[in-house]
Amino acid sequence: MKRILKDITIVLVAATAFTSCKKTVNLDPTHTINGDDFFTKVDDYDYALTGAYQRLKQNSLYGGVNGGSVYLSAPDVAADNFYSGGSANLGAMNSFFQWDYAADDVPVQGAWDASYLAIQQANLAMRGIDRFATSDALKVNRIEGQARALRAHMHLELLRWWAADYDRNSTSLGIPYVDKFDIEQRPARLTVKETYDKIEDDLKTAKAMLSNTDRPIQSATSTDGTARAYIDAMVCNAILARMYLYANVLDSAIKYSTLVINARPLATYNQFPGIWDDSNTDEVIWSVKYQSGNAALIREIYQVSGDKAAWLPVNSILGLYEANDIRAQVYFGIINGRVVLTKYYAKSSAAGNPDGVVDYKAYRTGEMYLIRAEAYARKGGFDAQALADLNTLRSARGASTGSETGNTLKTAIQTERRKELVAEGHRFFDLKRTVRAVSRTQNCSNYCTLSPTSRSWAFPIPQSEMLANPNMKQNPGY
Repeated sequence: MKRILKDITIVLVAATAFTSCKKTVNLDPTHTINGDDFFTKVDDYDYALTGAYQRLKQNSLYGGVNGGSVYLSAPDVAADNFYSGGSANLGAMNSFFQWDYAADDVPVQGAWDASYLAIQQANLAMRGIDRFATSDALKVNRIEGQARALRAHMHLELLRWWAADYDRNSTSLGIPYVDKFDIEQRPARLTVKETYDKIEDDLKTAKAMLSNTDRPIQSATSTDGTARAYIDAMVCNAILARMYLYANVLDSAIKYSTLVINARPLATYNQFPGIWDDSNTDEVIWSVKYQSGNAALIREIYQVSGDKAAWLPVNSILGLYEANDIRAQVYFGIINGRVVLTKYYAKSSAAGNPDGVVDYKAYRTGEMYLIRAEAYARKGGFDAQALADLNTLRSARGASTGSETGNTLKTAIQTERRKELVAEGHRFFDLKRTVRAVSRTQNCSNYCTLSPTSRSWAFPIPQSEMLANPNMKQNPGY
């Protein structure tokens, strides 16, 4: 950890980024200053907060070049949604597909480093800010609340890859929770339970802060370039809903997903395509803003520029969509005689010269309906409520409704998650948390099955971390 923290800087942009709703965090940094420099006024912390949002666009997280988007592309490649049928090798995805991770693998190291760099930038945006809690309480709430929630989000992302199980009270190894800026620290891994405790506390504290701020956090319209670019109280509810589903705390998953559903309706059938070319933000809860010059999303699967495909969708997922399902039309397309993933094709403003650079939709209302449906179904005795949520989503997407109950309903909800959330960073983790195997049948002669008991459901701790941090423990089997 000490090794990567030396790279922390504060990313600065023009002050108008914080005084005008017409500017947004998709602006690239203009210059940097040393992270050890002391902040003299509360507005300085706004600069550091923008730096934390910028860190989310690092290679290895959601967009990537050679390091791979470990939180976006890898969970689908490591699962059963794609097969290696393309004509190009576009990134470091083979180790994920083969479940052959090593402690010295570049993608594993890159994801670990980039995640904690984002976390430490968030910590920097809070270091000493309490000095202004009396004089500028509402501004402090706005800045610290966003930084806390971003920190919690990134720790949850790390937990999904590096923890072996997700039970709320598990005493198995979780992750180091870094909640202060200190380049000398060598944090130990907490248990899964302790990690959840920290995430939960950060999110609930952030939500309270973000409910009482000096000014609105989001832009006023769904078509403004800043729309849903920042973390507000609704985003905290969405992260909590996802966390509680993973932790199997079903009543809380229902509570927080309901808060989001009531605040952010599903996109209509006609609105839905606009989500993916960034012409609207309907049902988007929070998105990481990308602009021309940033890395394209899921380019390791399909590189729009140059029409290069390394991974193609399997027939078993394509066959799940009915003819009128809007998702089939938006998510996939036939280009040069083969079906490719076109979910992240281009912004509407770049339609004439598509480049794959679009916003990353981190949380959507569609996921919230699926969280609530699954939580109701798993509780038992609430099949009617679960089916109502499932059918609401189906209808919004132009798919047929159903009348499933019991285990058939649970299976239908998982199928709908696969259809709705393909290439959004969920499939591998959905199989993992529901203790199912990966089973591949198309074009598969090797690496066709991953048993639920395999070590490969969790990444190894990077070797550089093991060498630098005497308090670190490796995952079993590595």
